Amino acid sequence: MVKQFAKDSENNILALSRNVEKMENAFSGLNHVESAFLDLNSNGIKSDCEKLFSKYQQIDILINNAGMLVNKPFVELTHDDFESSYKVNVISVMETVQAALPKMTKAHIVNISSMGGFQGSVKFPGLTAYSTSKAALCSFTELFSEEYKESEIAMNCLCLGAAQTEMLQEAFPGYEAPVSSSEMAEFIVDFAMNAQRWIKGKIIPVSLSTP
Repeated sequence: MVKQFAKDSENNILALSRNVEKMENAFSGLNHVESAFLDLNSNGIKSDCEKLFSKYQQIDILINNAGMLVNKPFVELTHDDFESSYKVNVISVMETVQAALPKMTKAHIVNISSMGGFQGSVKFPGLTAYSTSKAALCSFTELFSEEYKESEIAMNCLCLGAAQTEMLQEAFPGYEAPVSSSEMAEFIVDFAMNAQRWIKGKIIPVSLSTP
């Protein structure tokens, strides 16, 4: 997604993850991309994000692409499993949005959920902690949109199906997705740039296959 956004030199991009070295290597030569450390499983996410966002006058697009997968039978899930899943996939996303809002006047927030969290979709054993946390992200999208329906801040949620990522391989070893990660990134970037003109507060399935 960062590389897709970077094709337009007018975009100033802040990329956040735990692995700054990997980002810096991947985005070397892209002068309008800044990479910074952020661990969504830590405490103090809101204050961390406020510091990171402080150098920017405005934020036009925020993509919450957090994802932590726990793949265990339900009876084996621990309190830490539940807590970490919800911390990364839901709570830290909401705190990041809280930190970004003062920098937003007309903006689009895109939450990346999963078909596993989409109501009525096929569900898979072992993904209780992950899929329920991604379902909570869908609910947050609707609730936020109700509170901010009179503003020009749009929030939408994309429930992604199978795309060829490391997380997919962890959940479904050996499965080959019909969509590459770069193809999915291209779709998400286009959606983030344009969809807010037409839709707000929507939960949208983006899937060619199950899983």
